[in-house]
Amino acid sequence: MGISEKDKTILRDLAKKVKEISLNPIWQEKINLWKTHNKLGKTRPMVMIYLGDGDVWKDIIPEGTLLCEDDYLRKIEFNLRERIYRWENLKDDTVIDGRIFTPIFVENTGFGITEETLKPEEYGGAVHYHAVIKEEKDIEKIKKPKISVDYKRTEKTFELVSNILGDILKIEKRGPCGFWFAPIDMFAKWRSFDQLFIDMIERPQWLHKVLNFITECTLEEIEFYEKENILGFNHDLNYEGSGGAGYTDELPQNDFDGKHVRTKDLWGHAATQIFSLVSPSMHEEFAIMYEKRLLSKFGLSSYGCCEPLHKKVDILFKNIPNIRRISMSPWVDIKEGAKNIEDKAIFSWKPSPSILAGEIFEPENVRRIIRDGLEKTNDCVVEIIMKDVRTCREKPERLTEWVNITMEEAIKYLK
Repeated sequence: MGISEKDKTILRDLAKKVKEISLNPIWQEKINLWKTHNKLGKTRPMVMIYLGDGDVWKDIIPEGTLLCEDDYLRKIEFNLRERIYRWENLKDDTVIDGRIFTPIFVENTGFGITEETLKPEEYGGAVHYHAVIKEEKDIEKIKKPKISVDYKRTEKTFELVSNILGDILKIEKRGPCGFWFAPIDMFAKWRSFDQLFIDMIERPQWLHKVLNFITECTLEEIEFYEKENILGFNHDLNYEGSGGAGYTDELPQNDFDGKHVRTKDLWGHAATQIFSLVSPSMHEEFAIMYEKRLLSKFGLSSYGCCEPLHKKVDILFKNIPNIRRISMSPWVDIKEGAKNIEDKAIFSWKPSPSILAGEIFEPENVRRIIRDGLEKTNDCVVEIIMKDVRTCREKPERLTEWVNITMEEAIKYLK
């Protein structure tokens, strides 16, 4: 790559700001809080607003404001500007540190299935999945993925970023570290949602055959990562599963040799969002029976995302001994979920992001919702995670106000 001096100067100036921010002692205080929280200790409720790479960032850091010319360096520029923006505007429990991660590039051929979808013209609209697995024999289309590592590209990228920023920030290579297992959700996109639910009744053995194959392939995939020693740690600033930071003293395991990261040194995560209205028994049979085989390989696990799980907590505890975090989506009965979880796992509460997207933003309604939720979860180890924010109506100050209000209420509920 021929990198311009202009791009280097832009990144170095931003990196110096991030370095200064990362040295603030407040981060160690937050890390200690997360560690206590993640081992189910007594802290105030933890608060995080997770914006991911969604559309809301267009309202905060518009594409046109990025100055680097090189496409890859623009991604680093965005990442650095995001950290600076968080420091200046979003005072939640997200930790800002002084590292840049360059990827270990993994090439995965996938399962050989091309999804067929019907999408509206507007960006981000609802998607309909057409069946590409139309007959039972079509499962022969599903192929075992072939996985390899592009070490040359990995080293070249690491050297590039190190040469630009290595004297300011710590540059680390990082391989796969975020694990999200959802075999049934994947198959639903190939089979079509309606037909999948019919299969659960009419051809359960055939469906089990497919799910077992997908699970076996996924197990081989994570075993490959471990054998190649390219797994990245996720027990620090990583957004763990569908909510919360991964900081913990319980990982890696006590027998970790300091060099070879294993799956049991990591957090694992599973979810079955398509089963929101499926009974606990069928959820257990067609989802958890496979997900638990994957999660058992990890040191700690979390479960769920948007699917309401307040009536399924018992089957999670029954099947996933290392479960530590359970997602409580905007569609749960908070009181029932709190009663079932108690303090046996983290109640990872996800208030509805719609409160940030309306024509009118009502701060007092935010306070009412947060206060009500905290009162109902008073006996739980609770975290408040705002996620899936698609828009803030070009008013990013709403995000700041949500964080400020939620932090104020969380501090009042110190356990």
